[in-house]
Amino acid sequence: MTDVRTINPTVERAHGGMNGSIALVAAPLILAAGVWMIVQAKSGGGALFGVSGAVLLTLALLIFGGFYTLQPNEGYVITLFGSYVGTDRKTGLRWILPWYGRKKISLRVRNVTSETLKVNDKRGNPIEIAANIVWRVKDSAQALFDVDDYATFVNIQIETGLREVATHYAYDHAEEGEPTLRADAEEVGDRLRKDLQQRTAVAGVAIDEAHLMHLAYAPEIAGSMLKRQQAEAVLAARRTIVAGAVDMVESALGQLSERGVVNLDDERRASMVSNLLVVLCADREAQPVVNTGTLYG
Repeated sequence: MTDVRTINPTVERAHGGMNGSIALVAAPLILAAGVWMIVQAKSGGGALFGVSGAVLLTLALLIFGGFYTLQPNEGYVITLFGSYVGTDRKTGLRWILPWYGRKKISLRVRNVTSETLKVNDKRGNPIEIAANIVWRVKDSAQALFDVDDYATFVNIQIETGLREVATHYAYDHAEEGEPTLRADAEEVGDRLRKDLQQRTAVAGVAIDEAHLMHLAYAPEIAGSMLKRQQAEAVLAARRTIVAGAVDMVESALGQLSERGVVNLDDERRASMVSNLLVVLCADREAQPVVNTGTLYG
């Protein structure tokens, strides 16, 4: 099967009409001259005046039929009996022989937000994802002649590329050091942009930017994944609390020993460590208990 990207593309070339100012001045003069000759012919000037007047009127109509205007970031693709001649990108009033075909094409930057798609990430979890794509026509000849409808083509490729890229990343909780859709949106967007550039190159399109606009778990698993995220957040908080508590207990025991406040054997040290960890790591406020006996009472 032939890859469309290997087909010889139609390459844009600069070609078009001329500045329309001269034709704009000449057309009314020729029209006026033709009318005058027709009037003279009817006044008895002879057939020559009539023929010349008809020729001049026809010429004036042809000149008027060749005008077109171009605004900034617009182009006119010029064809002659079905053959591509060139693209005119010069702004202002332009003129070309009227039997040349002309089709306007916008070269402005376009902003497209894809529909929210339901896809599976790298781990098989169903997710919802959408992207914002900034693109523009770079080669007008390819856009008009190498694909059927370049705007529709780009929109379809955006959906296809977004589905493809989403399968290469996990939503989150990936392997150590592996990028995810949630945490590495910039990297994902850059990969999407490069992928879309390859897919749309046949249409003469340049992809300037690609960013994720929407990212969420699919509704059927959103609740379960939220509980998972909450549990992992609690575990992470507990790890931080325990690590801090151990440092505080170690510091307390070291200062007590250095200052000679109390001499603790291994059993007493273990008991104090246990009590301090319970106080520092408990979910609730500690309730003090006054021991009026000894440490072993």
